[in-house]
Amino acid sequence: MKKILVLHGPNLNLLGEREPGIYGPTSLEELNQRLLMDAKKAGFDLTILQNNSESLLIDAVHQALKDKINYIIINPAAYTHTSIALRDALLAVNIPFIEVHISNIFKREAFRHQSYFSDIAEGVICGLGVHGYRWALQAIIERESK
Repeated sequence: MKKILVLHGPNLNLLGEREPGIYGPTSLEELNQRLLMDAKKAGFDLTILQNNSESLLIDAVHQALKDKINYIIINPAAYTHTSIALRDALLAVNIPFIEVHISNIFKREAFRHQSYFSDIAEGVICGLGVHGYRWALQAIIERESK
């Protein structure tokens, strides 16, 4: 069975509560349940982790190699613009990943326009709300089902 890891970065535990005008009304739990349902229906094993700690996200990326994860969906959140360490971890494990952002980072503050991940990602989805996660999952399912 193919394995996918979803990593949610800092503050995404507050989805549905934090700035709903930007991030929408869907809670992280609701999003995760939809992703788990979609993955199960397609015959994929899905693991999900949210953490506010950069070091724990890096540890999860390292563990993904040991767990033989086939693909990662990651929303690095604020670490998108700051974490060379998380970027290096993704490069080190060499697991393909899709970068997802709920908001359109290019329509926000200038400091959010720089991503340390986009140039090494298989793809980037931003600005389409929580639907971006499901579209990333669908792209992986289609790619990995060949």
